[in-house]
Amino acid sequence: MEIIFGIKSDIEMKMQNRNKTLLLMLVSALLLMASCKKYYFDTGVHEAKYNGTILQYLKSKPALFDTTVRVINLAGMNDVIDKENITFFAPPSGSIFKSIKRLNIYLRTNGKDTVSKLEQIKPAVWKNTLSQYVFKGSYLLKDYPQRDTLSYIAYPGQGYASYGGRIMNIGVIFNDAGGVAYAGYRQLYLAYIPDLSNPQVALVNIPVATSDIQPTNGVLHVLNRNKHNFGFNTDTFIEQVVSSGILPPGP
Repeated sequence: MEIIFGIKSDIEMKMQNRNKTLLLMLVSALLLMASCKKYYFDTGVHEAKYNGTILQYLKSKPALFDTTVRVINLAGMNDVIDKENITFFAPPSGSIFKSIKRLNIYLRTNGKDTVSKLEQIKPAVWKNTLSQYVFKGSYLLKDYPQRDTLSYIAYPGQGYASYGGRIMNIGVIFNDAGGVAYAGYRQLYLAYIPDLSNPQVALVNIPVATSDIQPTNGVLHVLNRNKHNFGFNTDTFIEQVVSSGILPPGP
């Protein structure tokens, strides 16, 4: 019996030691997580500060923004994104691919040649569309008002003039937690207003996947690529491309 009790005691001690180790690891992890600000996106946690410009940040993430960088260049907005003090709601490359795919479906359906190169779309179209994502000045999530999609009258967000002059709605959704209204996590939204005479109807709401990245010349918010097509209203983007004329693919 004494041997049995001795074995049991050793097992209990080992379990206690293991539990203490796991507890210490958990506490250490929580302290580490609490010490840095987190920005959730497909690639995990992002640091808030970036020692470089917004354009340099985008170029440092080619898997996410290689096409976005090309569009910035085609729009003639390199200096804006690289040098001016701005807030940029960046559409990932995947958002642009989806709009080009829709454009080509439209062209093919109507017996027209499809677009095989981004350069076939005229710079004015790229600039007009991309400008809707850019705002002068630096604005973090905390700087925007609350917006509630179920209670626009009480929490309407706010209209902001984009770089190209288009009025966009920006606001923060306060999610519920534990049955308590507005007590949960907060998510930034950029919204396209189809009818500026009635700005609270039929908004195209796009959630931000990563907020408050802070390069040296402003603030970067990254839009959710799965829930966004470049241009917000893809039909409008297609109309602009077609009406402006599509260039030949070239060599």
